[in-house]
Amino acid sequence: VCMTAYPHVPFRPGRLPAAEMVGRGVEFLDQMNRRRSVRVFTDEPVAREAIELAVRTAGTAPSGAHHQPWTFVLVDDPALKRRIRAGAEAEEREFYEHRAPPEWLEALAPLGTDWRKPFLEVAPYLIVVFRHAYRIGAGGTHLKTYYSTESVGIAVGLLIASLQTMGLCTLTHTPSPMEFLNAILGRPENERPFVLLPVGHAAPHATVPDLRRKPLTEICVWNGGPP
Repeated sequence: VCMTAYPHVPFRPGRLPAAEMVGRGVEFLDQMNRRRSVRVFTDEPVAREAIELAVRTAGTAPSGAHHQPWTFVLVDDPALKRRIRAGAEAEEREFYEHRAPPEWLEALAPLGTDWRKPFLEVAPYLIVVFRHAYRIGAGGTHLKTYYSTESVGIAVGLLIASLQTMGLCTLTHTPSPMEFLNAILGRPENERPFVLLPVGHAAPHATVPDLRRKPLTEICVWNGGPP
């Protein structure tokens, strides 16, 4: 007998005919295949409801022991965005000029990135995702979270997919280190910055690198195979 604190209820998700199943999959793949990381945004307003819908979608992600070890901080205050940009650019400038190993700079060179991050102010929203490194128990005790990094990574994937489905653009930005975000946003010590995403519409003059994604034959193996 399985002992659980959660009462179990019937689950009947329903089944689709094969043709509809594949059709939906093709449509979703097409939407995701049009997703690109955008660094040039307009400041055009976006409905708050759309951003909250994306976060609600992210919150449906599976998580270790159902601890849901994430906090999504939504930022649209210009002063806060300005402070976040200043903090990110300070860390990024140090990274590009002193901390980054040559092979990392070489890998970034084709993308044309540098320490300047104006999109952090221009995009109408920033979503800052925090990972709960541990939970706070009675008396301030630290309680373990399980697979928190994997869980938050899955949630961010759903967040990005939801934004793409609604016709919005974003970018996964990870200045390193990111502890300045805790101070600016008043987050507790057990919450660790995971990723920072500007969200909005691409500017009319935006460009992206002409990249090619690996084909199925390079990323998929049936039933194992030689390494």
